[in-house]
Amino acid sequence: MSQELLEHPASNPSLRRDDVNGSACPPLSSGRHSLGEWLLDSLPTVVVLACLGAVGYLGHRTGWSMPKFSTLLGTSTTEPDDWCEEHGVAESQCVACRVGLFQRGPDHGWCATHGVHNCPLDHPEVAQRKSGDPVTQADLDRAARALAWSHRKRNNAACTTYLSRIQFASIETVQQAGVDVELVERGPIVESVAGNGEIVYDPTMLAKLSSPVPGSVWRVEKSIGDSVQKGELLALVDGVEVGKTKSRLVQALVDEKLQHRHVERLKAAREAIADRQILEAEAALAKATAVVLSAEQALVNLGLPADAERLRGLSEQEVMDDLRFLGISKETQKRLGQDVMTANLLPIRSPMDGVIVDRRVVTGEVVDSSHVLFRVADTNRMWLVVNVPMEHATKLSPGQTVRFRPGGSREEVTGTLDWISTAVDPQTRMLKVRAELDNTKGTLRDETFGSGQIILREEEEAIVVPNNAIHWEGCCQVVFVRDRGYFDSPSSPKVFHVRTVRLGATNGNSTEVIAGLLPGEVVATSGSDVLRAQLLKNNLGEGCCVDE
Repeated sequence: MSQELLEHPASNPSLRRDDVNGSACPPLSSGRHSLGEWLLDSLPTVVVLACLGAVGYLGHRTGWSMPKFSTLLGTSTTEPDDWCEEHGVAESQCVACRVGLFQRGPDHGWCATHGVHNCPLDHPEVAQRKSGDPVTQADLDRAARALAWSHRKRNNAACTTYLSRIQFASIETVQQAGVDVELVERGPIVESVAGNGEIVYDPTMLAKLSSPVPGSVWRVEKSIGDSVQKGELLALVDGVEVGKTKSRLVQALVDEKLQHRHVERLKAAREAIADRQILEAEAALAKATAVVLSAEQALVNLGLPADAERLRGLSEQEVMDDLRFLGISKETQKRLGQDVMTANLLPIRSPMDGVIVDRRVVTGEVVDSSHVLFRVADTNRMWLVVNVPMEHATKLSPGQTVRFRPGGSREEVTGTLDWISTAVDPQTRMLKVRAELDNTKGTLRDETFGSGQIILREEEEAIVVPNNAIHWEGCCQVVFVRDRGYFDSPSSPKVFHVRTVRLGATNGNSTEVIAGLLPGEVVATSGSDVLRAQLLKNNLGEGCCVDE
């Protein structure tokens, strides 16, 4: 028997129904019975689909949130939809949508003098403070000085952002947004030109000493760091040229003396000799005198105080003894002893009062005029040379205060600007300026690098705010000022006003507000970016004003 017949017994007439599975098959069902069975089988699927549809509808109605238990029980009351999506507060409390809820102050518009809207300097009543010092003439003068001193970034007179207000639903919402506030106060502000600088010795009070003739160092009297007086002996150099110059002077004095005697003898025998001989003798005497003066000047050029007039009255031996220790004091001669036989000693003396800041010589060293033996400086006065950008040259003038902070030091030194270079460095394009510094305490060091500031303007009572309170919203510089009635009651609107400001100098973490704020107002600082973002969102689609 084929497999097909085994699988379909009804198609085989020879196979009885009751032989399949050993029992008789039920009779074939009618068409009506088949539809009922199908509906019965499909009922669970229909129920599941209906439940899913109900869940979807309920989720859409409730925003896919779990309904309250009272709602499920049918005991809750229906709440109205009271939320302003645009401004993020309850619509019934939104001061932007319901103008009558919040009284807007007077709008004075643009202040051309100070470059802000609703200028508190001209209209103090717009300030969001309940009390505070009145605006004085000193405040107006301070703002005028700041505006006249330098170009300040401008706001756009056509901007209407200053009319905006940012409202929060509650104090807790402000805290959750991370917004912090600070009180607007007065404080010192300095406007300056900064540059890198270097402290050096005053070149007019610095001496580099060397031997004017070749020789060997015979003795060194002073060392580095010693204070010296003008004319004080620093070292002795044994130079052959010194001895030769002294010998020339001795010889010239002897020749002059002989020529002088010869002239006297000829004049005594004038009647027996010709006048020509007397004239020749007088010419020879003049020549000998000139040689004496030349030898004397040669010794003076070496720093030796030769005096030919005084030496003419001494004997030859006395002249030689005098010239041997020429320029060396009696005290030093005693210290050297009587066994000094050389006449070649040349004293090296300090030309000024000061301190030996450098010594580059030892006893026995062979030196010449190119070898610097000592550097002597008057350290009571130093020079500060500062390199400033060329574009600030027009702001500088002699007499301005200069402050300098040496690298690695917390203390500042001050001086007075006394020179501005007329040339710009061709490589760095920087301008050199100079100031004198007092160093009577001896705390300044040569070749000290650091940062300098040339003070252009200094105010002790400027209005200052933290840097993070200031924002640029596209065409104006603004701050967010807390409303004066912020804490009047729990239901008081939690509002921040947008205020345009004109900025001055920035010192560290603080910035000067020339106009736009008064002391006593409260501004948003940390987290104020949240308010700026909300401001830009509210103004989206209204167009962007253009900076002046």
